[in-house]
Amino acid sequence: MSPPRFGTFSIVACDRERGEWGVAVQSRFLAVGAVVPWAQAEVGAIATQAWANVRFGPDGLALLRDGLSAEDVVAKLVAGDPKSEVRQLGVVDRSGRAASFTGAKCMEWAGHHVGDGYACQGNILLGPEVVKGMARAFESTPGDLPERLLSALAAGQREGGDRRGMQSAAMLIVRTKGGYDEGSDRWVDIRVDDHPSPIEELRRVFKLYDLTLLTREDPATLVKLTPEVSRVIQHHLGLLGYYSGRPHGTWDEATAKAFSRFLNENNFENKTRTDDTVWPSILDHLQERASEESRRRTRTAPITPNALERGPHATGGDGASPPRKGPSTPPP
Repeated sequence: MSPPRFGTFSIVACDRERGEWGVAVQSRFLAVGAVVPWAQAEVGAIATQAWANVRFGPDGLALLRDGLSAEDVVAKLVAGDPKSEVRQLGVVDRSGRAASFTGAKCMEWAGHHVGDGYACQGNILLGPEVVKGMARAFESTPGDLPERLLSALAAGQREGGDRRGMQSAAMLIVRTKGGYDEGSDRWVDIRVDDHPSPIEELRRVFKLYDLTLLTREDPATLVKLTPEVSRVIQHHLGLLGYYSGRPHGTWDEATAKAFSRFLNENNFENKTRTDDTVWPSILDHLQERASEESRRRTRTAPITPNALERGPHATGGDGASPPRKGPSTPPP
């Protein structure tokens, strides 16, 4: 039995100044991240799709390591594949040169767009505006490679995307020693394998990934621990059960310990500061968590009408207080 073909749109790209190469992809196919994206730092990135030849990934990276250009890699892989007419491929090399290939029998609409430092390609799409929209978004979006790749995916979906719908998405970005504890080059490696809105979910996952594993924020955005900021942090930590006591705005030992516990328990050690500042992303996340907890309490706590007027012992529906048991005056 032949493996299933799957409609996909992807982008391979690099940021030469930052030394980053990456792939972002979405498809109406389960776990597209297990098939399409391949990349190696200082070598290049590859997307293999349509009736995907997964050997294009490792074999293409080997050719890139040997110094072949993106165009030559595409030509060599396609020439050696007897089923090239149903393949689709995008490649960007270490120098930022990009190339793409769409087989003549890829399911319509199928095609690609190649630009400076990137290539967009897709099949079973609503039309050519999908890859054109991706290209425009990648070229016009400010920021680093993760933001530009996510923007390109979102733009492709806005233009119609895979005409069968959505299911999975992935983003792989490599840089030298970019992985966990500098043990690999996988700087960003995230997947959404099965979700009704995989691109939005991929962005949500990346936000947490960024908080937990990356250091992308500009130090110029660091927030000083002023009394006002400290009071807000104490309030939020109190809602989440990390801090007890009244928010008073002084960054004392109890507050520092509570905040450190919050960072450590949420795996945000990379965001720890010792200079009386805090990253804005941590403040935003803390605000979100506190707001969620506040809403949860509102939803789950029982609401008694006119509770303040009725007093602490009122349980009836008519506003009358039940009789107390025991003596009406305290014992001597």
